[in-house]
Amino acid sequence: MSAARVAVAATVLIFAGLGVGALVTTLGNGPPQPEESRPANNPFARTSLADPADPANRSAPQSVAEISGARRTPTVIAAVRVLPSVVSLRTERTVQSQDMFDRFFNRRGRSRVEAGLGSGFAIDDAGTIITNAHVVSGADRIEVVDRDGQRFEAEVVGFDELTDLAVVRVPPDRVPAAPLGTSSNLLIGEPAVALGNPSGYALRNTEATVTSGVVSGVGRDIQAAGGQEVLYADMIQTDASINPGNSGGPLANAEGDVIGVNSSIFSRSGGSEGMGFAIPIDRALVVASELLQFGRVRRPWAGLQVLTDRPDPESVFGRPLVVEVLDGTPADAAGLQAGDEIVRLNGRVINHDLDWQVGLVDAGVGSTVDVTFHRGGRELQARFRLDEVPTGRAERIEVLAGLRLITVTPQIQQELNLRVDAGALIASVGEEARGTRLREGDVILSINRNEVRSAEDAGELFDYYARSRDGSVQLYIARGTEIGYLQPFRVR
Repeated sequence: MSAARVAVAATVLIFAGLGVGALVTTLGNGPPQPEESRPANNPFARTSLADPADPANRSAPQSVAEISGARRTPTVIAAVRVLPSVVSLRTERTVQSQDMFDRFFNRRGRSRVEAGLGSGFAIDDAGTIITNAHVVSGADRIEVVDRDGQRFEAEVVGFDELTDLAVVRVPPDRVPAAPLGTSSNLLIGEPAVALGNPSGYALRNTEATVTSGVVSGVGRDIQAAGGQEVLYADMIQTDASINPGNSGGPLANAEGDVIGVNSSIFSRSGGSEGMGFAIPIDRALVVASELLQFGRVRRPWAGLQVLTDRPDPESVFGRPLVVEVLDGTPADAAGLQAGDEIVRLNGRVINHDLDWQVGLVDAGVGSTVDVTFHRGGRELQARFRLDEVPTGRAERIEVLAGLRLITVTPQIQQELNLRVDAGALIASVGEEARGTRLREGDVILSINRNEVRSAEDAGELFDYYARSRDGSVQLYIARGTEIGYLQPFRVR
């Protein structure tokens, strides 16, 4: 018996969340004795490994045409066509945390850097990458990594939290554009392939993972978790595995065309349970176009208010009932009236308010829509051009550093369902104005008991008190369903 007795005890691969660890333990009585180094005699080794003419030695196919018939599956086609366009995103965001003493002494507290992961894909050769808004929102730094491991600092073009979509940009001609399809004619049961990097960098691979399944459903409306203001409506449902880190990656069809953007999962365990959801590519491209052109997404406006929560046995699934049409709006010009029940938008059946909202978003500002509605037992049609929501078109006035206001009008009152018909609406609150305790959506009704009916009124009063000796102001505001005084603060 040899003096060296070596036994390999175990090799354990541990998966925990997104973390992957490997532990190799070797037990024995000292190092093995040196032996002559030579390759093992492998009776199964091929004798033609150096022969490029041998089909078994060729590299992976670079195009669908190179794939033999027996291997040409929808998953392989999607992988060959779409994988080169898929990237991983790594984000860093600074988070402030306060303990009890920080809050008591009004200190900023400590900051720490949180890392995030996601996926995305190129939609052109100019470096335009689509991903999810929740991947990049609040990030201080975004790094994009392509399938070959090349790293690029990404610039955020814009993101839209309502639709959970974002556009970032990397240098041109580095990531090839993905083949884009359409989500308008999907068939339930047709193959679906999800691509993305579910493990981030844990696998130490930069090429995306591919999972396959079918289109389980279309037109899915799901409730966003935690009361989030996210329009998860008319989504594509798939049983292709979508896991944390897949967010923002593409969903492709059997022809290797992108049909959706992986966005969310329904899960009790935190992992894939066969219920994944993707944003339709047609909507994603409309949102991307808005972000590229305007840096934001303009909200479409018809000029009517609808009601869906009503105990009406004649109404199927709470179809939107028009309760008000404002004068001079697109719907008014088209002849719509209070009491009309909307049943279709651009040929799409409207069963509830989410169908109506997502139909407007998918059409986009400036587009012409066909609306079918019921009135007095008759089915009628109207056609009109969508405008931008009043708050989007309204002039913004900066009255204090970081505080922008717009004047409340009847159209803005209807758009936001405000309880007041006049005042100065808080459009945005910058970091410099956080001390005022004002929030976006508040309406200023008076300043030091002086009535405010417009943004200009508020600007003049702020200027007046900024020049006064004290500079203290007390605001009477409307916030949601409540009206009251805000704690006084000083202006300069």
